Amino acid sequence: MKKIKDKLDSKGTKDEIIELFFTKHLKTVDIAKKLKVGMSYITKIIQRDSRYVQEKEARRLENKEKNKIQKIIYAQNKRQKEKLERQEYQKLLVQINRDNEYLSTKKKENDLQFVNYNRSAYEYDKNSSDLVLKDNINVGYAVPKRVSNIVNPNMIKSNKIYV
Repeated sequence: MKKIKDKLDSKGTKDEIIELFFTKHLKTVDIAKKLKVGMSYITKIIQRDSRYVQEKEARRLENKEKNKIQKIIYAQNKRQKEKLERQEYQKLLVQINRDNEYLSTKKKENDLQFVNYNRSAYEYDKNSSDLVLKDNINVGYAVPKRVSNIVNPNMIKSNKIYV
């Protein structure tokens, strides 16, 4: 206990606290961690110094400026994000309107159009150029299970066929 008290009362520790606070502009928390002393002790030492009021005001003004800059950056980022969201929403509305026009027509969609619209549900038959509904997909009776004559077999140059 006496050893700790001697350390706190030493002139070197007080000078080091003053130097760290006023010269290197460290916070009291950082000084306390570095020197392994209590924050209340550091505060007591720096408040006795004549420069304390000026330093406190300078730090307050500096923080005020930092906060002002952060608010500006936050507002710019928020506006930019909102603008991007509006653009994405407009794109989505255009796509929905396009799809509504396509789906609301009186003519019936043929099998090939349906397959193109739902391409991920179909795969090529190995023996022909037909598209066949994948085995793991359960569908109603109106969905075509096989669509023939997608590609002219005479035009096939390789085993891989793409639509």
